[in-house]
Amino acid sequence: MKIHEYQAKDLFSKHGIPVEKHSLCMSATQAATAYQQLGVEKAVIKAQVLTGGRGKAGGVVVVDSRERAYEEAARILNMSIKGLPVRQVLVSQAVDIAAEYYVGLTVDRQSRSLLLMLSASGGMDIEEVAKQTPDRITRYAIDPFIGLPSYIARHLAFSLFTQKEQAFQLADILQKLYRICIDNDASLVEINPLVLTSKGSLIAVDAKMVFDHNALYRQPQLHQLVQLTEEERREEEAKEKGFSYVQTEGDIGCMVNGAGLAMTTMDVIKLHGGRPANFLDIGGSSNPDKVTEAMKFLLEDKQVQVVLINIFGGITRCDDVATGLIHAFEQLATNIPVVVRLTGTNEEQGRAILRGNRHFQIATDLKEATEMALQAKNLKP
Repeated sequence: MKIHEYQAKDLFSKHGIPVEKHSLCMSATQAATAYQQLGVEKAVIKAQVLTGGRGKAGGVVVVDSRERAYEEAARILNMSIKGLPVRQVLVSQAVDIAAEYYVGLTVDRQSRSLLLMLSASGGMDIEEVAKQTPDRITRYAIDPFIGLPSYIARHLAFSLFTQKEQAFQLADILQKLYRICIDNDASLVEINPLVLTSKGSLIAVDAKMVFDHNALYRQPQLHQLVQLTEEERREEEAKEKGFSYVQTEGDIGCMVNGAGLAMTTMDVIKLHGGRPANFLDIGGSSNPDKVTEAMKFLLEDKQVQVVLINIFGGITRCDDVATGLIHAFEQLATNIPVVVRLTGTNEEQGRAILRGNRHFQIATDLKEATEMALQAKNLKP
């Protein structure tokens, strides 16, 4: 679960991490008033959307008057960034920046711990820094039985600062970030940039937090922060219907039983030059109604040009899957071609049910199914 910058900054403030003065606004008039109330020469208008790349999209701008604050807020509130409409902006005090740094905590599955990352290349995409100049990032895997005591935090802080005043400030911020991460079941806590002002103070002028959705049941204080994106809403809807779904950016819809087989199916599609539109795992159920719901859900994605169904019948019976598909297409008005590969329990019966139906093309193995899907997509008018 992601939260907005202003929400993350509220959490930071409650834990004693310094942030600049700011005000959340829903209209250009509110933004102009907020600028005046800040009593500063310059302010920053920032779009509040649950995605990155706001600055590159024109969603972050510096203003120096009430009139400019109104104009830029009105412009930003009429924008969409990566398909997400901007409904609110943050009006923040402009900070006198001497240097910018990156600080982040994320879950590292390899070390099975929280990974602390520090870099003097703040304000940049940390992914690009890691790719182009990995030596500019200090990494430290935090032992969960030790945590981040002050002596370790100070040692890490001195990797960025030689002056003890700034190093001690950073050490304190690192410990508080770690506490926020642990206490709230966060999977990512990030400050980019962490700014050193001309007066020698460290301020978090941006904030990003992502929480483990599976741990929200024990974090009631976070429920009020939930503002699901469209993708997250669809994933939740899929979960309620009993299957797992993640949308991607391709055009070959996938319906598979089993997470491992679903990922393999996506890999094979990519190997043959195609682009999977989703991860959709119907699980081990043989319920035809579940297959019907999954098919309807998949076809709601307007990017999908062809569907590849890959079923390995163990607990899931191929004839039940076939029956569910027949029921689904009796209720759906679509001409999208569907390639079906059924193998395992009752596979012959399943193929017999589908054979002769104009909607379905039958394959016997995954390679053949992938090639048929790619061909059907290319022939689609």
